[in-house]
Amino acid sequence: MDLANLNAFIAIAETGSFSGAGERLHLTQPAISKRIAGLEQQLKVRLFDRLGREVGLTEAGRALLPRAYQILNVLDDTRRALTNLTGEVSGRLTLATSHHIGLHRLPPILRTFTREYPNVALDIQFLDSEVAYEEILHGRAEVAVITLAPEPHNLVRATPVWDDPLDFVVAPEHSLTGNSTVNLADIAKHPAVFPGGNTFTHHIVRRLFEAQGLTPNIAMSTNYLETIKMMVSIGLAWSVLPRTMLDDQVASIALPGIQLSRQLGYIVHTERTLSNAARAFMSLLDAQVDLPAIPA
Repeated sequence: MDLANLNAFIAIAETGSFSGAGERLHLTQPAISKRIAGLEQQLKVRLFDRLGREVGLTEAGRALLPRAYQILNVLDDTRRALTNLTGEVSGRLTLATSHHIGLHRLPPILRTFTREYPNVALDIQFLDSEVAYEEILHGRAEVAVITLAPEPHNLVRATPVWDDPLDFVVAPEHSLTGNSTVNLADIAKHPAVFPGGNTFTHHIVRRLFEAQGLTPNIAMSTNYLETIKMMVSIGLAWSVLPRTMLDDQVASIALPGIQLSRQLGYIVHTERTLSNAARAFMSLLDAQVDLPAIPA
């Protein structure tokens, strides 16, 4: 089975179009179509339904997709295992990380890594933690430095590196700042801006309210913490932000008996052979456990 054809098949399945796959693989649309025609001829099945501009997997295509991932992952795994025998730290390291961690935690680590291992080509993808998680599960990234999931997948090995305290915040002139006896029920009455409902941070905060039988009044949501901070600073809503982001634009609200935090760290696939470059990068991360972040 031709690996180039399999790569084209996966690209179409993920992008939803032949043109999108061509852009990803830097090929023309006719070249992509030729590869899929060759794969369909070889397998003697139709892999995609083409309805106008819409492209969808057939039943055979849906059956092939997980196996295509497996074939390519096994090949990559074999290459890494053989390369590792030399002991050389080189090649490409595909690293996924969230924008927040990339800004506040990773710069000194990346600086050290690139200085100590100049023969490694870093491919850094800035993604939401939840998307980076999927990149690891599908083998498209080797290491992801993210907000760790409260309940990790059984095929993911998660290593905590930093404890990231979270504070309830409002605009300095918000009415909640003048009350010295604020509790969670008081905050729940006011509009909130939350991280998106698919995020690990959203679930951490939501569970805190649900444990006390409360439902936060979520008026808006966005996955970008800098946008949340801006919305809070102009008085639109309250929110929860990492303590590393606090400054005079927002005011922190202390809640007696409540300490909220999330774990930041790295994840890898349990069934993947890690490259020497990945192991070297993970060693640098391990040495950072609980060191302070770069101030906002």
